[in-house]
Amino acid sequence: MVRNNKAQMKIQQMAFMLIAVTLFFVLAGMFFLRISFSELRSSAELVEEKNALLLVSKLANSPEFSCENAFGGVKINCVDEDKIMALKTNIDKYSGFWGISGIEVRKIYPLDELTECTSSNYPDCNYIRIFSGSSAQSSGVGVSNFVALCRIEGGENLIQEKCELAKIIVYYGGGE
Repeated sequence: MVRNNKAQMKIQQMAFMLIAVTLFFVLAGMFFLRISFSELRSSAELVEEKNALLLVSKLANSPEFSCENAFGGVKINCVDEDKIMALKTNIDKYSGFWGISGIEVRKIYPLDELTECTSSNYPDCNYIRIFSGSSAQSSGVGVSNFVALCRIEGGENLIQEKCELAKIIVYYGGGE
């Protein structure tokens, strides 16, 4: 009988040891997966930031924003203010086109107070929010680029091009 108890004790010790080793490997595996997923999340954020940087660099020269040949010659990083005001009113068609959470254009100089452009106060304003998917300012990260913001101004007999320094800001991420 004494030998039988020793054998049972050895089997119980082996069972507890197997359970302990299994728990160790499960915990080690969970730790490894946690680290892998955190690296994956940071990689996804870096890719999203890189895409936003590329988009903000190319956005000023896209057909929806660009001055093209409207002001006598090809201009690079020139945004047509009249075009983006028209785009702002019809933005529903572009809701998922760029895959970002917001776009806005801010005039740099002269900077008094931010006055958002509407159809009633245009062009006496200095801030155009083209769209903001989910309150872009508070929930997203902004990437910007400097552009020339141009429009045609006309008086009685004089039509002239007026360009101002502006910053185009693309918001990405944050709550999506």
